[in-house]
Amino acid sequence: MLKLGHLMAATTIRSVLLRAGIPPAGRRSQLSWKQFLAAHAETLVAADFFSLDTIFFKRLYVLIYVHLATRRVLLASCTAAPNHDWVTQQVRNLCWKLEEVGIGLRFVIHDRDRKFAPQADRVFRSAGAPVIATPLMAPRANAYAERWIGSCRRECLDRILILNQRHLEAVLGEYCLHFNQERPHRAWG
Repeated sequence: MLKLGHLMAATTIRSVLLRAGIPPAGRRSQLSWKQFLAAHAETLVAADFFSLDTIFFKRLYVLIYVHLATRRVLLASCTAAPNHDWVTQQVRNLCWKLEEVGIGLRFVIHDRDRKFAPQADRVFRSAGAPVIATPLMAPRANAYAERWIGSCRRECLDRILILNQRHLEAVLGEYCLHFNQERPHRAWG
């Protein structure tokens, strides 16, 4: 109708379609993103990168994996150069950790950052877990990982001067222990 120069409200179009016996579009009957996350939380892991500068102005990158159902950080690793081989090895480490803990991985969510290697995504797919890339400029699509990063920064990293990679690994290890074992989570209630 727009091409013919007629403006119509969406409700008018919906009413006309319903009177003609045409049901709503199939896409509307699918799960919303929030419903999808809730339905698959037990088997879903979210991943994200963030960076941190040391007191010597060296940039370090941290890769985290968060289990959605329990909000536990499964893996937090850091490096100065997150190349494809390093990221792929972290995925292997995560798969081993998931086997130890007994979590069946079905989906992995991460953003479209180039640091996420295609080889790493292949490792996930070979484990039976397709990777879902979040839309561009949509931080709420990966809200669980983003929330952890914000908490880690506010509660820990903004209060400490990091010396080097080894120091950051020690601080992240302590914070992950605190976050996973001592800090209350709504998911546990």
